[in-house]
Amino acid sequence: MTALSPGETAPAADSDQQPVRRGSARSRRSALLRYLGIRLLLIVPTAWILVTVVFFLMRVVGDPITAAMGGRLTTEQINERKEAAGLNRPILSQYWDYLTGLLHGDFGRSQDNRQISEVIATNGAATLELVVWALIVAFIVGVPLGRYAATHRDKVADVGLRLFAILAYAAPVFFVGLLLKLFFAVKLGWLPVAGRASTNVELALQHVSPKTNIMIVDAFLYGDVGYIGDVLKHAVLPALTLGLLTAGVFLRLVRINLLQTLRSGYVEAARARGLTTRVVTGRHAFRNALIPVVTVMGMYIAMMLGGAVLTETTFEWKGLGYQLAQYLTARDFVAVQGIVAFLAIVVALMSFLVDVIVSLIDPRVRF
Repeated sequence: MTALSPGETAPAADSDQQPVRRGSARSRRSALLRYLGIRLLLIVPTAWILVTVVFFLMRVVGDPITAAMGGRLTTEQINERKEAAGLNRPILSQYWDYLTGLLHGDFGRSQDNRQISEVIATNGAATLELVVWALIVAFIVGVPLGRYAATHRDKVADVGLRLFAILAYAAPVFFVGLLLKLFFAVKLGWLPVAGRASTNVELALQHVSPKTNIMIVDAFLYGDVGYIGDVLKHAVLPALTLGLLTAGVFLRLVRINLLQTLRSGYVEAARARGLTTRVVTGRHAFRNALIPVVTVMGMYIAMMLGGAVLTETTFEWKGLGYQLAQYLTARDFVAVQGIVAFLAIVVALMSFLVDVIVSLIDPRVRF
């Protein structure tokens, strides 16, 4: 190696390293975009498979006209309705019309001649509101308790919280809902028994503009504090019922992953530098322990949509789940098919969204 003269500098090392870092960042961005592009394209076949399964499963039970009107109409009247609905055509022709309609946002019509897309727009907002409330409960209950259980491993509190997580996950949703209603609504009288709001509040919010069909948003737009409080009181029990189901899962995930993270090398290095246990847990271990929660969130949102059917029926929360139960009772399988197909598409989109979030927050993901 030759010595440098007083007027010379040595930029070579920095200039060599800088393009490598820029190249590495560019390659990672391009790999990320390629990965997300592939996942976006996979939404189409995923949604297609789901709606196809729904279509043919609905046909296993027979044609929807006979299922809904059998015993109430004569054979001739049923045949006339089947002819008008195109149900006498070959099943592949019906399937093609079904897919074509979905591409244009047409999910079919119910037996009372109501567009299913209209039902989705009206009642879907109620289900969205319930799922958001339930997710808030799941995070508020599951994440802090999971952290507490991990930091008190094998103590009485940890054992009790693990038992609570198992019971919260395993208990039937409708059973938990009935218990909460009996205790908080019937016995104590603290909260309403059912509904999304009191009758007078619902009537008043029908005239709010713009109307979102999300009750809490409409109450804020109306501007009455009493109405906002009434809507929140009606949301407590349904949100607890559905949220506790996922809170148990979050609790166990956070506990297990936090315990694993606390045993990792970089956490031991942080302790060796003299950082306190609180700082090590909060700054280094806890954030990484939350990544699996985000990863499985999409799956459990799908599970919440399934649990919403029982929760909404228990509390007469008039969302998609409640409406789906009504259509099942009436044997309106065209309406059932439309709602289930819509939920299947939502699940596929949520899966993509979770992949996007995980790829952005987790540096360990490789593409």
